Amino acid sequence: MTAPANKTAPWTTTKPTALLILADGTVIEGKGVGATGAVEAEVCFNTALTGYQEILTDPSYAGQIVTFTFPHIGNVGTNNEDIEDLTPANRAGAVGAVFKADVTDPSNYRAATHLDQWLKNRGVIALSGIDTRALTALIRETGAQNAVIAHDPSGEFDLPALKKRAAAWHGLENLDLAKEVTSGQTSVWTETPWAWNTGYATEETPRYHIVAIDYGVKRNILRLLAGLGAKVTVLPATATAEDVLAHNPDGIFLSNGPGDPAATGEYAVPAIKKLIETDIPLFGICLGHQMLALALGAKTQKMHQGHHGANHPVKDHTTGKVEIVSMNHGFAVDSASLPKGVDETHISLFDGSNCGLRLAGKPVFSVQHHPEASPGPQDSHYLFRRFFNLIREKKGEPALPERSKAA
Repeated sequence: MTAPANKTAPWTTTKPTALLILADGTVIEGKGVGATGAVEAEVCFNTALTGYQEILTDPSYAGQIVTFTFPHIGNVGTNNEDIEDLTPANRAGAVGAVFKADVTDPSNYRAATHLDQWLKNRGVIALSGIDTRALTALIRETGAQNAVIAHDPSGEFDLPALKKRAAAWHGLENLDLAKEVTSGQTSVWTETPWAWNTGYATEETPRYHIVAIDYGVKRNILRLLAGLGAKVTVLPATATAEDVLAHNPDGIFLSNGPGDPAATGEYAVPAIKKLIETDIPLFGICLGHQMLALALGAKTQKMHQGHHGANHPVKDHTTGKVEIVSMNHGFAVDSASLPKGVDETHISLFDGSNCGLRLAGKPVFSVQHHPEASPGPQDSHYLFRRFFNLIREKKGEPALPERSKAA
């Protein structure tokens, strides 16, 4: 059961060492995990069964507290290979986490650090021992919640002050977080996808050059680009069209990222409009999809609860196929606002919301979901080949098969 507004939920039998205080005054008690302190953020829920480390290090979760619906989090520990933010020193990703069960000692041959210590190292505040199903139901009924998450091993909290902070927090709307999570400098990426018992490799002889604008890019996106034969030059979120074109790219990539797309669009959209005019193949994911939509004249809107998980069904209208995908977004492109000449290519089968678009007559397309997975299914990996086929077409090279025969 969720606690009634302005009352404390009696969900623990010992003195709580962590609290989740919702903006309406609801106080949820738990056991503190990870870093200490308090931070304001939006509470969402994620339905993935695996990949908690990738989720917590996804820069698209900046400004958010992730409630995991899967009860057992931390049982495989953490390692240095499953981090998704490009510059871990920035600690881009979720600021808080909520678990049902206590974090256990890790039991996995790849484990290097206990989740509790890893959370401490990254400055992520978490609490365990609460009814995450009740919290998830609350979010589904009333929408994503503004809140404060606090952890103090002594159990001493200034509850009135924390409630005031939760009620006063402005939320994610009108908030540009891409500037906070971008790497902020130009770099070159050549690491290719992970392989069992060998780890990551390096693309030594790239045939193509992709310029990626980093609004909060995930490492596995860059790995999949490199794995198809590309050197990837990563530019900061504030890169201009001139900055991109100075690198003479074969393709342009617009990355995922956090915050309100309309706020990031203030500086990103003018650059993207110029890049569209060049006819260089362009591909966007997540926030990059929303940036492209805004540049083409569409609108974005805040979602009721957002889409967060690794089991979301999406239909590709260009093939008629349904795939299960990873999702992580609290804003969406308004399908009704897509202008003439912009085709809707993908939709969510949960709620019919827009999940993809392409520009007629141009080598330009994007998707809302995360085809790189990490975590999640690999049903949508074909989209990277679709992007490279646009590049190969311009070079007069034969197309790659988008999917294997098994797919």
